Amino acid sequence: MSETSKDLDLILRGSGLPTEATTSDPFKTCISRTRHGRTMSKTELTSLMNVGPAVADYLSRAEITRIDQLASRDPVEIYETICERDQQRHDPCLLDTIMSAVDQANGNPMRPWWTYIPERKAG
Repeated sequence: MSETSKDLDLILRGSGLPTEATTSDPFKTCISRTRHGRTMSKTELTSLMNVGPAVADYLSRAEITRIDQLASRDPVEIYETICERDQQRHDPCLLDTIMSAVDQANGNPMRPWWTYIPERKAG
């Protein structure tokens, strides 16, 4: 076990986070397996890049609570549903984030939400 792995193991034991680091980057393993101090499910929306509790709450207003419910959906339709139900026009960055989440649900690689701005503006 490398010195970095030993140090990480000591830190994690007291944190409640998983201590098994199976890749060459022990930090990546732990971060991808946990969020907000708890283990993530592969169906949980907040396991997607760019989706935290606030965005998951917005998605729940469109009756989306699992990743598989995002697959093959139209991000603009989801965004419009959320705006309609909240009776307000939300920041277009929310649409960029939804585009990212749908893209990931469709099996595409993770990308930061702001990389979707040109696509949204072109659409």
